[in-house]
Amino acid sequence: MDKIAILDYGSQLTHLLATEVRRLNVYSEILDSETKASDLAGYKGIILSGGPSSVYDEGSPQVDPEIFNLNIPILGICYGHQLIVQAFGGKVESGLVKEYGKASLKIVNNIGLLEGFSVNEETQVWMSHGDDATKLPDGFQTLASTKDCEFAIIGNPERKIYSLQFHLEVAHTVKGKEMLANFLKICNVSYDWNLQDYLDQKIQEIRREVADKKVFLLVSGGVDSTVAFALLEKAIGADKVYGMFVDTGFLRKKEVEQVEAALKSIGIEDLNVYRGSNQYFTALEGIYDPEEKRRVIGDLFLDIQDTVSRDLNLNPADWLLGQGTIYPDTIESGGTKNSQKIKTHHNRVERIEELIKQGKVIEPVKDLYKDEVRQIGKLLGLPSEMIERHPFPGPGLAVRTLCTPPNLPEGTNLASTEINNFLHNNYPELNLSALIAPIKSVGVQGDGRTYRHPLILNLPTMSAVFSDEQFNQLLDVSTALTNQFNTINRVILSLKEPVSNAELILAQYLTPERISLLQNADAIWNEELKQSGHYTKIWQAPLVLAPIAINGEKFESVILRPISSKEAMTADVYPLSGSTLQEIVYKLSKLELSGIFYDLTHKPPGTIEWE
Repeated sequence: MDKIAILDYGSQLTHLLATEVRRLNVYSEILDSETKASDLAGYKGIILSGGPSSVYDEGSPQVDPEIFNLNIPILGICYGHQLIVQAFGGKVESGLVKEYGKASLKIVNNIGLLEGFSVNEETQVWMSHGDDATKLPDGFQTLASTKDCEFAIIGNPERKIYSLQFHLEVAHTVKGKEMLANFLKICNVSYDWNLQDYLDQKIQEIRREVADKKVFLLVSGGVDSTVAFALLEKAIGADKVYGMFVDTGFLRKKEVEQVEAALKSIGIEDLNVYRGSNQYFTALEGIYDPEEKRRVIGDLFLDIQDTVSRDLNLNPADWLLGQGTIYPDTIESGGTKNSQKIKTHHNRVERIEELIKQGKVIEPVKDLYKDEVRQIGKLLGLPSEMIERHPFPGPGLAVRTLCTPPNLPEGTNLASTEINNFLHNNYPELNLSALIAPIKSVGVQGDGRTYRHPLILNLPTMSAVFSDEQFNQLLDVSTALTNQFNTINRVILSLKEPVSNAELILAQYLTPERISLLQNADAIWNEELKQSGHYTKIWQAPLVLAPIAINGEKFESVILRPISSKEAMTADVYPLSGSTLQEIVYKLSKLELSGIFYDLTHKPPGTIEWE
């Protein structure tokens, strides 16, 4: 079987890249960035992945230069692109403009990687970089450029070496698959890899891993843990899998009953429900930091599992802990050598990592992305209404409820003259105004974690009424702002009224009252999405509760976060029509809420969840 080697430099997208190669029916493997050229001789092609480092920094991950003498086709992506430029004598510097999100690529030369494209053709690509190649190496030529990146694609056809600054592996690079297919064609590969083969191999792997033990599986009722449950039962039998669903108190309204009914509908009768909301609220009292919240939640899952195991007299030596972890959970938690931690998923807290090292954890779908998990679910015969549900985080609404400690200055109002001047000079026709919100959220920029303020954007009138053209303009504004100003990583649009003042509601941690408010708002949000026909078109639609009050009011605010995605590593803002949005704002306004906002931020630079 022909193989493609992917050298991992820590990109959040490395595993997606491997998956995209496999989707083209070619087997791929992720290898350490320091892999020697002598170990790569048997591969048909080599890809150098992206990563969060700067190639010119001391100690940054490099490449064995001998791989360029193997006469094997090589493709560099983002950081890999910069490695190739540097290795062949070009120059890489910190970019004057940082690019995060959409960019328009113009084809200059349609050879090699761009075979089948037309010269002067323009196509959308997805950027996430702060550094730039500023001098082309000898022997290379420019194949395509963007407005802010002259050497967006370069190539040396004689040596079969190509590289590009953007991420071709994400769905938002519209013709990325064609470019990747062209590279595989240059590699002269056979096409003999498929997901059914992976499933068959995974079943055998699970049987070997479990052997004569049993699995205690923590079930959330979401797609990942449900498919993991079905896969484990298929591999080792229902009598060897104990499923436990923990009611943390952070689930959606009536979620417990819905999960029980859904799992019973696919033949899982022995689901055990543990009522743990009081324990969770007690453990999280006075906890404000996003990472600390995730740690407490993850640890408490393990404490509960230990308690139940003791109550059932289960011998720890006879059991493995099962989880529905998927690959984004691992990579965003800093799970590979050169990757940065974006956020610690509840299934990747320190205690879990220690159990993994001891060989006490089994995660049947940990190498897969959400769309692949869904495909595996279909192959296992699970009903579409179960595997097509919107993703929902393990910590639930706890990570959609932002918290503020009591030691922040009151009345923080971070207006930005520079940003407002930028809006006035570049988008005068929109008559926009803005101020920086006194809260922070997690973002991902240049494959690294950011924790920065969102920017509140105002239209001059009620913002829920705008045309499709105006909405697209606002998305362009959002991208321009997050690229230009490093104090922000999100842009949110006010949907009720222009915001002149945004103040923190202080000392807000997780309480039953706050979660109840978010549950009610979330129920309205999701019901309206279903009634309007948008729910099935949206990948995920978090609703975030933020402890900010606007224009002198004393209530909290909510932020709508509908997005389109395929694998969760990148995401595009989903546009809602004016009438639907008006109805949502009208019904949410009946609750005790101050502001209602629409998150206009793609991923990157904003993560899908705010924490």
